[in-house]
Amino acid sequence: MSNSAKIPVVMKDKKSEQTIFLEANLHIPQRSEGIIVFAHGSGSGRYSPRNQSVAGKLNEDGLATLLLDLLTADEEKIDNQTRQLRFDIDLLSKRLIAAIDWIMNSPDIKIPTLGLFGASTGAAAALVAAAERQDVVSAIVSRGGRPDLAGKDILRKVHAPTLLLVGGNDEEVLKLNENALKDIKAERKKLTIIPGATHLFEEPGKLEEVARIASGWFRCYFLIKKHNGNKQK
Repeated sequence: MSNSAKIPVVMKDKKSEQTIFLEANLHIPQRSEGIIVFAHGSGSGRYSPRNQSVAGKLNEDGLATLLLDLLTADEEKIDNQTRQLRFDIDLLSKRLIAAIDWIMNSPDIKIPTLGLFGASTGAAAALVAAAERQDVVSAIVSRGGRPDLAGKDILRKVHAPTLLLVGGNDEEVLKLNENALKDIKAERKKLTIIPGATHLFEEPGKLEEVARIASGWFRCYFLIKKHNGNKQK
């Protein structure tokens, strides 16, 4: 099943409250054992060719995917000029949490296990969401992400198995990920370096490698959760 979705998010400040809707693309293969929510720092996460490529591999492997825009169209126009909203981790994480809650409360999406795939600053938002929804998020993968932007206090609250994928030639981001990995609380955590890849993994075969490794990580820990759940019954 593939369709578009509009995810409601209630925005509050001291004076008012309004509901906005995030645009998303949902794909659910038959007999899916888990769903992966993609978090992209800049506006059009659902149209990112890299996210779509990774999502396609996950779908082939039997995982459902939700690709969504964490910014509205108007916000994206502003962010393209200022580049500020993509670094507003509080804003991005609240919207990602709203998407997670929408999935878990949807009568049409009956999938027992959920994971997060974060790219760039979206990785920080994914880690914040994982810390806030510990009972829901079963695994996390970051691609060329900025986990450091989540902050040490948040990283110490992350218990879901976490995989950080970084290009070997992305030296600055690699250092940031190495330091962030030390603060992540999860027992199962790993930093994997993709040799010869730069920040966007544009080199031939590198994004395919990301997709293959990410799929393995999600399916492994979804299976472990399912096994543990069956043991408790």
